[in-house]
Amino acid sequence: MFDYETLRVIWWAILAFLVCGFTVMDGFDLGIGMLLPFLGKTDDERRVMLNTVGPTWEGNQTWLVTLGGITFGAWSLVYATVFSGLYTGMLVLLFGLFLRPVGFDYRSKLPDPRWRSSWDWALFLGGLVPSVVLSLAVGNVILGLPFQLDTDLRSIYTGDFWDLFNPFSLLCVVVGVSLLCLHGAVFLHWRTESELAERARRVIVWSGIIFAISFIAAGFWLTYGQDGYLITSVIDPNSSANPLAKTVTKSTGLWLNNYSVYPALMSAPLMALVGVLLTIFCSIKRYVGTAFIISSLVVISVLMTAGGSMFPFILPSSIHPASSLTVWDASASRYTLQLLFFATVVFMPIVMAYTTWVYRVMRGKVTVEDIQNNQHIMY
Repeated sequence: MFDYETLRVIWWAILAFLVCGFTVMDGFDLGIGMLLPFLGKTDDERRVMLNTVGPTWEGNQTWLVTLGGITFGAWSLVYATVFSGLYTGMLVLLFGLFLRPVGFDYRSKLPDPRWRSSWDWALFLGGLVPSVVLSLAVGNVILGLPFQLDTDLRSIYTGDFWDLFNPFSLLCVVVGVSLLCLHGAVFLHWRTESELAERARRVIVWSGIIFAISFIAAGFWLTYGQDGYLITSVIDPNSSANPLAKTVTKSTGLWLNNYSVYPALMSAPLMALVGVLLTIFCSIKRYVGTAFIISSLVVISVLMTAGGSMFPFILPSSIHPASSLTVWDASASRYTLQLLFFATVVFMPIVMAYTTWVYRVMRGKVTVEDIQNNQHIMY
């Protein structure tokens, strides 16, 4: 049906789609978790915040599970390298995510203010920790991870958990956390009213400003102060997976090479910056639904800026550039990609249709009156 090269590009696009889907759909959940102890001034207001995402947060989180499964099936070398090398970071991410289901389910079981406040801070950590870990991961992937493949294509990782906290990756944390706070605040502004919605609008302004400044700073850093990667040997996109059969060079500014080859890629960072201004404008003008659509496009634009800059690299190696994993040499076999493609064509539209139906059924604002009238059925 498709040749190997086309299948590889398709599965790179599917991987990008799942990353964007998770960040957009679960991103506002994480943002609301981070804002929970600060925007909600009363217990009822905090319950309003939780119930804006109450019917959908579990479904949103399954995007991450799907992403892991697809990486395992279609990009097994990437999966093996990331999950073995960043094992401690993955555990921290999982334990952060563990706080969310117990926080949602147990927070309102007892009326004791200390009990509820403790779970509010647990949900705050459940939003902050995954946001920080995932942003650190993105920053370190852009820099390149310290791994090397042996002749049997086994990954040897030489770094440790604390190496992830380097200056550029910490800047990526500022970008990621401010972006998810913006996205969460936009969703709250859309789904709430009165004072709570007004506080969310103020968060949109300052988080948007912080995001724009840090995003621009990261761009300058990559342009003038950070090495990028470039394949210097001839690549056969239809050959079997063998990452060691290429040569790769590192040099400052190489992550911008794709923008000269494919000028249309410039639309991604421009949309991120213009989009955040439009998000703030629409929020001020109370075009809340439009603001949420634009903030979702901002999230996608940021991710496509990173992905477009790195293509065809998926996982660069900082200590042995030839071991870097790319679209052309890190995928599963052609037969596996074809089989997964047919399954995706069948089941993905079903999942998307169901997700759309759920959001349509659960649309509308959540108010303090709703909480007071449904004390025992709502979070």
